[in-house]
Amino acid sequence: MGHYVPHTDSEIAAMLADIGLSSLDELFDVVPAALRLTGGLGMADGLSEPDVLAEMERYSERNRVGADLVCFAGAGAYDHEVPSATKRLMMRTEFVTAYTPYQPEVAQGVLQALFEYQTMVARLSGLAVANASLYDGASALVEAVNLAVAETRRPTVWVSGGVHPHWRAALATLAAGTGHRIVEIPLRDGVTDWDSAPDGETPGAVVVANPNYLGVIEDLAPARAAADRHAALLLGGFDPVAAGLLRSPGADGADVAFGEGQPFGTPLSLGGPYLGLFACRLDLVRRLPGRLVGRTVDVEGRPAYVTTLRAREQDIRREKASSNVCTNQTLIAVGAMIQLAWLGTAGLRELALRCARGTRYAREAVLAIPGVAPLTGGPVLREFAVKLPVDPAVAVDRMAEEGFLAGVPVGLRDGVTVAPDDPAGERGLLVAVTERRTRTEIDAYAAALEKVVR
Repeated sequence: MGHYVPHTDSEIAAMLADIGLSSLDELFDVVPAALRLTGGLGMADGLSEPDVLAEMERYSERNRVGADLVCFAGAGAYDHEVPSATKRLMMRTEFVTAYTPYQPEVAQGVLQALFEYQTMVARLSGLAVANASLYDGASALVEAVNLAVAETRRPTVWVSGGVHPHWRAALATLAAGTGHRIVEIPLRDGVTDWDSAPDGETPGAVVVANPNYLGVIEDLAPARAAADRHAALLLGGFDPVAAGLLRSPGADGADVAFGEGQPFGTPLSLGGPYLGLFACRLDLVRRLPGRLVGRTVDVEGRPAYVTTLRAREQDIRREKASSNVCTNQTLIAVGAMIQLAWLGTAGLRELALRCARGTRYAREAVLAIPGVAPLTGGPVLREFAVKLPVDPAVAVDRMAEEGFLAGVPVGLRDGVTVAPDDPAGERGLLVAVTERRTRTEIDAYAAALEKVVR
């Protein structure tokens, strides 16, 4: 379209006159000439709204409807069931229209919902206090590292090569500005080889994920020992679905837990918006990023909820702040809280168990295909990585023709997960199985994959 500027030329002239300027160019005189765009963007002329809509429809006709594909893809975003109760309750107008509950006297419902969400995340993580959410798993990792470096005053961070590569990329972007030194510790047979950590290093943080990006269950004890040797904080990435069966990061000695909450109440949605989970020990609460809701009593002694322990203004302290996050994913967090309440403890365990059983069945069926081998060893819970006798990206395209979203191509170089097109990397396919996948679908998937790899 032409542009989205709502003002007429006469309105712009009036605004400029009000501040004593004669032109828009004069308004931007403070921008150095070397930084200005003088030749335009070289874009085609804008179209009318109907023409734009018609063009977008033509583009959409080139897509294959995702609902036609049976989803075996994961790698951080999973095709879990979102119950009707969750959808209906989280879309009530009281939640949909909620933003920042600065005025507790008119936001008690939202504040209480966030307090309940925090309580559930704290229980899942096994740590004392959780915040009211962050944007996604990647931002939760970044904020965990920020907290640890600020607490220990040491900028070196040891990160397992099994942490999601996109999350590590976000961390590398942070490090480019803050000066944090990121050291990646490789995997050996699917789990982090902490014995290969460099000598002479003194990290402020040790980061590990359980299960890791390749779906392998990691023992946090070696990571905890590595952190203890250097008086570093242990940052444990966790999967909230796996929490139905595995020990919590807090129970395994993590000081901070971070993760992605998308599996609870959030559909795949083309990659977002998602939900960052974050929890920590109580003595670290003053460095907790984002918003924190607490329970108190009002002047009449009735239970009341407020944002507590921290003012938003502390997040704008620039370089003096350990975090600049001053918001949260209210609606997505409320949805996760509703689904967790709907599941309950027994339901969460059943959910994780169904995923684990389906994954085991699928893994055995896939590995029975001639030419297919495991990319890594180690026990898995919801997803697994395999090596194929064909290019994984080609297999994904061919499997789509058979009606399956086959998985996510992955790469492994020197024990560190990388992009699958890395020329030096070992390539594989990461396959996820949620509770939505039936035995019939898994059998059909294995048969189609066997046909494709031939």
